[in-house]
Order: sequence, then C-alpha cells, then structure tokens
Amino acid sequence: MTSILLNMIVAFAVSFMGTMIYRSHMMSTLLCLEGMMLSMFILGTTIMLNLHYMLSFSIPIILLVFAACEAATGLALLVMISTTYGIDYVQNLNLLQC
Repeated sequence: MTSILLNMIVAFAVSFMGTMIYRSHMMSTLLCLEGMMLSMFILGTTIMLNLHYMLSFSIPIILLVFAACEAATGLALLVMISTTYGIDYVQNLNLLQC
C-alpha cells in the first residue's frame, strides 16, 4: 500500500471521527463531511490511475459533483437555520418542527 493511499484512508478516518465527535455545530459537521468527500475523491482518482482502468474514470468526477451539491445544500440549510433560530447548534434542532 503506497503512502498516498494510506494518507487518504487516514484522512477519511479522521474526518469521520470529527463528524462523530464535533457534531455540536452544524458548520463543523459540514466541514468534516467535505473532508470525507475530498479524501474519497482523491482515493478514487489515485486508484483509477494506478489500475489504468479508464472506463470508470468518470466515477471520481461524479463524486466531486455530488460533493459540490452537498456543500451547496448544506450551506443553504446552515444560512436558513442561523437566520431562523440565531444559532447553529445541531442539538437544538428538531426535524419535526423545521
């Protein structure tokens, strides 16, 4: 296993642990999710380039498109919640009342 693949797996694990530990603020959760998506993109791209399998080279690009859509939706939700409630604490939100 090369050092790049190991670094991306560690980056994904750290971002996942950050999502589980620092989930009090919505902005922290969104940043950790972006870190997870970026590490998955780099990991997928390096695996596709190392295997020389060009038929599925569009999969990391599609993952990057989904990451951009997730970021835009998350930021729109963050702005809506912070203007409505004044805070971005995840614990104070009830999905049945939103």
